[in-house]
Amino acid sequence: MTKLELLTPQNCQVIFIDHQPQMAFGVQSIDRQALKNNVVALAKAAQVFEVPTTMTTVETESFSGHTYPELLAVFPESPLLERTSMNSWDDQKVRDALAKNGRKKVVVSGLWTEVCNNMFAFDAMREGDYEIYMVADASGGTSNEAHDYAMQRMIQAGVIPMTWQQVLLEWQRDWARKETYDATLDVVKEHSGAYGMGVDYAYTMVHKVPERVEHGLKIDPVAAN
Repeated sequence: MTKLELLTPQNCQVIFIDHQPQMAFGVQSIDRQALKNNVVALAKAAQVFEVPTTMTTVETESFSGHTYPELLAVFPESPLLERTSMNSWDDQKVRDALAKNGRKKVVVSGLWTEVCNNMFAFDAMREGDYEIYMVADASGGTSNEAHDYAMQRMIQAGVIPMTWQQVLLEWQRDWARKETYDATLDVVKEHSGAYGMGVDYAYTMVHKVPERVEHGLKIDPVAAN
């Protein structure tokens, strides 16, 4: 069963659906700042592991507004696939982008869970034979009930629920993978809250890495005084 396979940077792709301000305004299932943190963290993880990524937008000029600048900064060269339908799968550009990447496991982060995410997931599974991995904490609904029941509905249909940190660590998997070790911990330190603080603590208190870092260079706190 392919759903028992762990996600790897080589067997999946990512899609970000409609991370735009008007869509975020309606989110009530998660703190909006936490939502943006999680979305950007997932994007940085995809960048670190060079996972093919698609970004969609809906009615940018007439309703939804422009994609989070923090998300655009992660993928400055990535095209934004604009459409009118609530369902990204209805747009041929989106279907073509997914098919071009050639990977059947699709990691999804989007707004809103009960509308755009649901519709895309069901059609991508039914018509495109994709496996959908829904990143619950990098998605949001218009109420707790809307998000939770949408997640339950998708899970019943075979969608696999995940969190952004779970995706990141599943891609890393082995701390002996030194080529992505530092970059993975950078994402953790910036976006993982208590876990990130714990990494900082271990660096400074256990491994005695200098506390102050300026312009990417480690500064000896004693010599700096």
